[in-house]
Amino acid sequence: MDRKNVIEFVYDCEKNVSNEFREIDKISFFNSMKVLKAFHDNKVSEAHLQGTTGYGYNDCGRDVVENVYRDVFKCEDALVRGQLISGTHALTVALNAMLRPGDIMLSITGKPYDTLDKVIGIAPNDSSLISYGVKYEQIDLIDNEFDKESIYKLLLSKRVKLITIQRSKGYSTRESIDINKLERIIKDIRKIDKEVIIMIDNCYCEFVSYKEPTEVGADLVVGSLIKNLGAGIATNGAYICGKKKLVELCAERLNVPGQGKEVGPSGSNNRMFLLGLYMAPSVVSSSLKTLVLFSYVMDKLGYKVSPKYNDKKADIVLNIEFRNKYKLIDFCKIIQNSSAIDSYVEPTPCDMPGYDSQIIMASGSFTQGSSIELSCDGPLREPYIAYLQGSLTYDYGKIAVINAVNKFMERKDE
Repeated sequence: MDRKNVIEFVYDCEKNVSNEFREIDKISFFNSMKVLKAFHDNKVSEAHLQGTTGYGYNDCGRDVVENVYRDVFKCEDALVRGQLISGTHALTVALNAMLRPGDIMLSITGKPYDTLDKVIGIAPNDSSLISYGVKYEQIDLIDNEFDKESIYKLLLSKRVKLITIQRSKGYSTRESIDINKLERIIKDIRKIDKEVIIMIDNCYCEFVSYKEPTEVGADLVVGSLIKNLGAGIATNGAYICGKKKLVELCAERLNVPGQGKEVGPSGSNNRMFLLGLYMAPSVVSSSLKTLVLFSYVMDKLGYKVSPKYNDKKADIVLNIEFRNKYKLIDFCKIIQNSSAIDSYVEPTPCDMPGYDSQIIMASGSFTQGSSIELSCDGPLREPYIAYLQGSLTYDYGKIAVINAVNKFMERKDE
């Protein structure tokens, strides 16, 4: 198939996903209204775009950023800082803030993302939660559903301090947790234990649906700003939103006990954080449309994908199962070659801190590691899945789809 025919094939596929695109546009519009209302309610002004240095005392821009986030998440308080260097770091801060020696932490979505193994102590580490006396338990999903029987049994037999739920699939083959499923399990947990802290890892999931976890009963929600809510504009940072007393504990763990949110200079972050949030509904929309088109096209080419193009979406991540390490590597090369930055670089598998398998990663991004930008990664282990996410605009995502079809059709012709 020549490139002209490939382009026509992709355009034909695009027509077949128009209903999905319309729903994505509706969600984007709803979340745009939510963001704009938060800006208006907090009277965001040009002065709030400026930052502070040193201790960061009286940083009115930083305070407004956090108030805007608080209102977007419809919760009591927010901590939005450049000193939080990643989603993993924000989760680490939150877990260390909430848990004390002897407390029980329970994951009800199975083992969390690989980078938390040493944070928790699943992989031994002298600085882990387990090394400080925190107890860890996990309950796996069964056929992509919460194992309610095991959850109830554990909650009735032990005093659990914190339940953590990772919405996105990580490097697994399970489905991501959509907001409706999350709301149901939180309601069920509350029937048994009204005091347990429910914390959500929301990475990759923001603005994918009409509600966020704190709107359906979560106590704390955590995410990265080089993913959805940074919109490719924020160059670092993360957020922790939820109940005021819990957010303050997180601020004291990040900064200094007794000072909490009062310290921490914003530098040049206020403008990036506000502009990123403002653009986020549109950028997430572009990422979702790229996911839908890729899902439809790769399915047509005979590859197993999850979610399917017309499945309900919980995050911006698409699994493409290659069952062949060379195809996985080739696909990552296509994504890298379709990027604006370092398009000439050839991604190769390598060892990475926090992972137990070699990882191949394609990320020709303006911000290092930004997965709201078109990127793709995966561990070199069976069944050789590419985890595709992001795209700042749909047009750039579609170009990558065309390039992928061109390459994989060439394979079939060989």
